[in-house]
Amino acid sequence: MIDSDVGGYDNFKKAFAATTVSQFGSGWGWLVVDRGKLKVVKTGNAELPVTKGQKPLVTIDVREHAYYLDYQNRRADCVDTLIDTLLNWDFAAENLARG
Repeated sequence: MIDSDVGGYDNFKKAFAATTVSQFGSGWGWLVVDRGKLKVVKTGNAELPVTKGQKPLVTIDVREHAYYLDYQNRRADCVDTLIDTLLNWDFAAENLARG
C-alpha cells in the first residue's frame, strides 16, 4: 500500500516530515487511511482525522511540549528522528488490519 498510495517509503518519509513540520502551532502529523488509500495529513490542536472519516495509523505530536526540551526550536530534527527510529509499524499494521 505504501508503494502504490504514497510512492514508496522514501516518498512517505519526505511527505510525512514536510506535512508534520509545516503544521503551524500545536498539532499533529498523521498517516491515515482515507477511502481505502494511505494519506499523509496534519491537524491542528485537538482536531482528529476520525472526524473526517479517516482512520489513523500513526501520528506525531508537534506541540512544543513534545520536542522542546530535547530539540528546542528544531522541530524538523525531532520529526526526522521520530520517523527514522520510533514509528511503530507493527502497531500501524494492526490498526490497518482492523479495517
